[in-house]
Amino acid sequence: MRAASAALTPLADALAGLRRVAEPVPPRAVPLVGAAGRIAANDVLAPGDLPAGLTALRDGYAVEAAQLGGASPYAPVLLPREPSWVEAGDRLPVGADAVLPAEGLEGRAAVAEVGAGEDCRMAGDDLSRGDRLLTAGQRIQPRHLLALAAAGLREVAIREPRLRLVVTGAPEPDALAPMLSGLIVQAGGRPETVAAPDDPAAIAHAVAAEGADAVFVLGGTGFGRSDRSAEGLARAGRLMAHGLALRPGETAGLGEAGGRPILLLPGRPDAALAAFLALGRPLIAALAGAAEPSLRTAPLRRKVTSIVGLAEIVFVRAQGGEIEPLGGADLPLRRLIEADGAVLVPPEREGYPAGSEVEMVPL
Repeated sequence: MRAASAALTPLADALAGLRRVAEPVPPRAVPLVGAAGRIAANDVLAPGDLPAGLTALRDGYAVEAAQLGGASPYAPVLLPREPSWVEAGDRLPVGADAVLPAEGLEGRAAVAEVGAGEDCRMAGDDLSRGDRLLTAGQRIQPRHLLALAAAGLREVAIREPRLRLVVTGAPEPDALAPMLSGLIVQAGGRPETVAAPDDPAAIAHAVAAEGADAVFVLGGTGFGRSDRSAEGLARAGRLMAHGLALRPGETAGLGEAGGRPILLLPGRPDAALAAFLALGRPLIAALAGAAEPSLRTAPLRRKVTSIVGLAEIVFVRAQGGEIEPLGGADLPLRRLIEADGAVLVPPEREGYPAGSEVEMVPL
């Protein structure tokens, strides 16, 4: 187990170590009704044109526009036969290329003219065969489900890593577990929460149990007498790092057990959240094969200071078109819950002056 005086592992090295053991999980098919918010496992292409042929956009008569030239109430045009009635969404019969409103026909006589294609949708206007409906790694939004369903698909392949959250310490409910479970879902994972006492054997058992693609151990990462999470991980597998050059979150750790990545999260709210944003969310993205999200960029309302040599998480909130720093390590809970996201200050910087354009990692 790491001593409190040991050198801190750089954040970039820790993240690279986790990603080396984070293979994308196998895909599985889910019904469209339950797919929103999940991560697409594969590219999805339109299987055919939509509509497949000329389709009515309104109720009316399917006609050949050329036969109605000059038709009006004062100059009715007698049609060879009574045209077929179509409802909006119906395919037009062969030979028809327009929809005549109901009031445009009296018996077999057209009293209004229409142009070719009027009130119609051409074949492939909505979707053409081979159009990309989803890209592998994309988060599935409700609008994607509209396209998938319209294309005739009823399910979609997703990657949804199973994350076990091992809560160490006292048996009473932990205040951090609901937040972390929500963040796991938000990142595309499926959480399972289990409790374990501050005992290396119990922690090792929870870490090594089957049924998870990765494990987060919450609490017990410090160097007090009851902090046994690193020892438990070492018993279950391999402790790769304990103590990171990350503020807050210096006591976080990582390793692997049974080929699965394991992340040790500190039990203090600001440190747990910082370690999750810096390591946990990228780990879930690697397991889900998720694409990197686009981050919001905006100017800082006030300057941010940082310690050179440490990657620092500064919690922020969006204020109009600016980003307001709230603080980092030891941030009181009343301020932490105001955060919309965080800014990661790299270890080579002393911070950012007011007005600097920075990227906000959303919460």
